[in-house]
Amino acid sequence: METLSLQPHHGRERRAPVYAHAPEAAWRRPERGVVEGRTGEEPERRGPSAPLRVTVTTTASDAHTWNLVYLQLLIEEMGHTVTNLGCCVPDELIVSHTLRTRPDLLVVSSVNGHGYQDGLRVVTLLRGVPELSALPVVIGGKLGTTGGLGHSMTRELIDAGFDAVFEENGTAVTALRSFVGALHSAGEHRP
Repeated sequence: METLSLQPHHGRERRAPVYAHAPEAAWRRPERGVVEGRTGEEPERRGPSAPLRVTVTTTASDAHTWNLVYLQLLIEEMGHTVTNLGCCVPDELIVSHTLRTRPDLLVVSSVNGHGYQDGLRVVTLLRGVPELSALPVVIGGKLGTTGGLGHSMTRELIDAGFDAVFEENGTAVTALRSFVGALHSAGEHRP
């Protein structure tokens, strides 16, 4: 996998995966600027050996849970800690939980085909909270009702604030594993 040097993040340069545009590939958005922690100081960072704290959720319109259980098991098998918010989670609850618990990664999953429109709404709310503006947030699954999203809709999700988009296909799980692995290797997550 190629890597790209990104702008400084919390005062350090990060190396992150670069995904080519293809229906089976993910997108990664450019890095956001530095955001201070709750106390006004930069949060202490852990080394690459410490597990990530990951929250998985669906959107308010998605009643599916099997995808969340699968993601939870997948991420836990990678050695990380997972909080599963369950199905039909209201946007405001996603934001308040994320603000309160400060995970290292938020994974939004969709099975009902409304991930594109629900995801735009959720990520806009998340990015509107200054304390969450640098939080890595990804979305994946069945994001549209008519098949793949295509270049422009995927780009809209990235531009709205998602760090990566993993469309439902045979390589999405591998791409998510790579993303989580790269984030963990960067060692910039909080204690």
